[in-house]
Amino acid sequence: MTKIALITGATSGIGRSTAFELASHGYNLIITGRRKDRLDHITKEITGKYSVQVLALNFDVRKYEEVKNAISSLSTEWKNIDVLINNAGLAAGLSDIQDGDLEDWEAMIDTNIKGLLYMTKEVSPLMIKNNSGHIINISSTAGKEVYPKGNVYCATKFAVDALNKGMRIDLLPHNIKVTSINPGLLETEFSLVRFKGDEEKAKKVYEGFEPLHPEDVADTIWFVLSRPAHVCLNEVLMTATAQASSRDVFRK
Repeated sequence: MTKIALITGATSGIGRSTAFELASHGYNLIITGRRKDRLDHITKEITGKYSVQVLALNFDVRKYEEVKNAISSLSTEWKNIDVLINNAGLAAGLSDIQDGDLEDWEAMIDTNIKGLLYMTKEVSPLMIKNNSGHIINISSTAGKEVYPKGNVYCATKFAVDALNKGMRIDLLPHNIKVTSINPGLLETEFSLVRFKGDEEKAKKVYEGFEPLHPEDVADTIWFVLSRPAHVCLNEVLMTATAQASSRDVFRK
C-alpha cells in the first residue's frame, strides 16, 4: 500500500525539498502552506515528474480552526496518514530581549510551537487508530544552545525539543515513532524572513562557507523514515562541516 506523508510549510525550503524527496520514493503527499500559488505549482511539478498523488491544503497552522477543518475535510483514504512532518516555522527579528518586537514574538510562538501542537493534535489520533505512524518535528541547533539575540526563537525551538521528547513517550504505546531533525545554518528563505526581506543581510549569514541545503535535510528525513520498523532515530543533530556550534563557524 502506498504511504501518505503530510508536510507543513511545503511551499519552500525544507518542506518543498522533502516533498520532492518523498515523492521520488513513491509517497502520496498532503502538502500545506499559506501561499496557494506555490502549492499549486509544486503539485503540478511533482505529479508531472512522479506517479504519485498530491493533495494541496491551503491554510495557516497558527489558526486552530483552520487546522481542524483542513484535517477533518480529508476523505477516509487521505486520513490514513503514515508520516507527519511538522516543518512550518520561522525566525522573526534578531534583537536583544529588551528590544524585542511583540509581533515577532507572537509569530514565532504561534507558528513554531502552537502550529506544531495543533497539527499533532489533529493528526496523531488518526495514527493511533491505525496503531502506526511517524512524526518528524523540524527543530534546530537553536533548540540545543542559545545564541546572542536569539532569545525567543531559541526558546521556541527548545520547546520543540521538549515536545518531541514528550510525544515520543506519550505515543510509545501506539507504535508511533517520533523524531526531531535539528539543522544548523541552512540556506533557505529563513534569513530573508528573519531580516524582513533584506537580501544583503540575509546573504551575509552564509558568506565564506557552504551551509546546509534543504536537500540535505530532505535526504536525512528519508534516511530516518527508511529505517527498519524496530528502529527509531529519536533525534538528529546536523550542521555544515564548517560549523561546530551556533557561534563557531569557519569562514574563508
